Amino acid sequence: MDLAKILPHDEPMILIDDILKIDMENKIVKTSVKIHENKVFYNKEINGISPLAGIEFMAQTIGCYAYYKAGETIPKIGFLLGTRLYENSLEKFENGKTYTITAQELYGDDELVSFECLIYNGEKEDYVAKATINAFQPKDAEKYIKELN
Repeated sequence: MDLAKILPHDEPMILIDDILKIDMENKIVKTSVKIHENKVFYNKEINGISPLAGIEFMAQTIGCYAYYKAGETIPKIGFLLGTRLYENSLEKFENGKTYTITAQELYGDDELVSFECLIYNGEKEDYVAKATINAFQPKDAEKYIKELN
């Protein structure tokens, strides 16, 4: 799957590697990321990526969901409004390991959406990171970008 067509990012900022599952009926998407030295946030000193990058893994997973929810149209820009209770049990996302990320829509209207996001170490049942993420995807994103500049 070509994530560059789905996410409004350019390389090397596309951090996730693959979409594993799309279930629009249950409002959930599952993606994966394999940690390696060529990832943009890779840190040689810790031989991995800071666990704070997990929030961006979650956000990009949400971006994939938004693409399919919008009917597979050109990706629109979304804004992360806030993250509640980012719980994380990792010291780092470890080099060589693959992590899976899920995002499930809890609430949504035309522009504001809330997701429960989980990160798993591979396919294990226990999650290693969890957050509720609130996002805003305005109908006229260009207007908001101009106001920010």
